[in-house]
Amino acid sequence: PGLTIAAPMDDHELRNIMYTAQLPGKGPFAIRYPRGASVFTDWKSEFCEIKIGEGRIVRKGSDVAILSLGHPGNDALAAADELEKQGISAAVYDMRFLKPMDTALLDQVAAAGFRRIVTVEDGIRLGGFGEAVMEYFAEKHPAQVDRIRILAIPDEFVTHGSVAQLKHDCNIDKDA
Repeated sequence: PGLTIAAPMDDHELRNIMYTAQLPGKGPFAIRYPRGASVFTDWKSEFCEIKIGEGRIVRKGSDVAILSLGHPGNDALAAADELEKQGISAAVYDMRFLKPMDTALLDQVAAAGFRRIVTVEDGIRLGGFGEAVMEYFAEKHPAQVDRIRILAIPDEFVTHGSVAQLKHDCNIDKDA
């Protein structure tokens, strides 16, 4: 197997991705650890193997699809709650893996006919997750490329600060 690059959304996912990575035959594995506080106070859970390259739907919706990679998925869920109050139905997808990317899940998103597709990551935009999604859509679903918006860290100096402040400054928080 080739290099696997994973970014867990929360504590349980981190445990399961680490468990999966150490199983025999998984090949080289890179895991992007989330920075900041734990999501769950009860973070211990049964270990469960995660199929490499498989994302998951964490919230169903019909108007907007939010595709997240890593910890920003928690902000995506909070944003979906806010959008619901405004009458907008937002689906949230935890893609889990940058490499290999779950193209079957991307095809499902394309087939669902969302008005807008938003990618969110706490990595740099240039060459990141959002651009990989955009590239896939350009090749497989070109008519939908104009529906995609990428939320990621800009390719410029970012000052020091709290996680919440930096996410706000880079427009990758719940409000963005």
